[in-house]
Amino acid sequence: MPETRPALDLLKLLDAYDTDIECRTYLEELRWPKGISCPRCNGTTISRIKARKVFDCDGCRYQFSVTAGTLFHDSHLPLPKWFLAIYLMCESKKGMSANQLKRMLKVSYKTAWYLCHRIRAAMAGLHAEQLTGTVEVDETYIGSGKGMGQGNRDRHSMILAAIQRGGNVRIRKGYGKRPSKQELHGFIRENVADNAANIYTDTARGYLGIQDENTKHSTVNHSINEWVRGEVHTNTVESVFSLFKRSLIGSFHQVSHKHLDRYLDEFEFRFNNRRNKYLFRDVLLRLMDSKAMPYEKLTA
Repeated sequence: MPETRPALDLLKLLDAYDTDIECRTYLEELRWPKGISCPRCNGTTISRIKARKVFDCDGCRYQFSVTAGTLFHDSHLPLPKWFLAIYLMCESKKGMSANQLKRMLKVSYKTAWYLCHRIRAAMAGLHAEQLTGTVEVDETYIGSGKGMGQGNRDRHSMILAAIQRGGNVRIRKGYGKRPSKQELHGFIRENVADNAANIYTDTARGYLGIQDENTKHSTVNHSINEWVRGEVHTNTVESVFSLFKRSLIGSFHQVSHKHLDRYLDEFEFRFNNRRNKYLFRDVLLRLMDSKAMPYEKLTA
């Protein structure tokens, strides 16, 4: 598997992938590490039509390109700009707004916005394993339009998060205005392993009954200013919320409830891959393995 992450910085990226040919060559290595094969018949006798940047299968005569059937498909943006956008989104701890990419890549806002959301789509669901050990769970609220304060919860979006101490985070958009027992228990069952040792939460009634013979449930009572009791606290998950909110305020300023889940997917991916030395390569692999996403689907 080609590896480009070690010692990869912005200058080396620009030097290594500043032409369309260099980018296509690397995508070919990622998509067909054992040699180019036809996506229709799996044939391996392939001719290259250099003038059109496509391949021709000698077996079934199907013509295809390295980006056909991927999230790069039908994009008129040059591949070096794609590579730069992916690198910037991977390396920006607080995220990269479409407006910022628009300025850096010299493209229209629509192109930058579409590009960002296609990259976020590739980042979704890379870590599906459930959390184990000691897990903190909490919920918070953000403004779905202007303003990020608490205010009236009916005008804000709920976010649920669970984090394994020393491990990964799961963060999702909530669908209720307040944390119901059904939604909280469903979120925990989906993301926390049945054999987790501990679940630490606040005293919200929706968490009651989450313990079982394998898992102990302990709480801290924030209403009486109890923040830590021995090993029991939710400070880790609250720090995750704080980091996400800072990215909203500092980079995106405001997001719509409609697209909030994509921003959460990006944040979760970047947080869980903070020690991944091959992050750039892994995002490229996901883009190559994901189907094209029409603009109309994103804006529906």
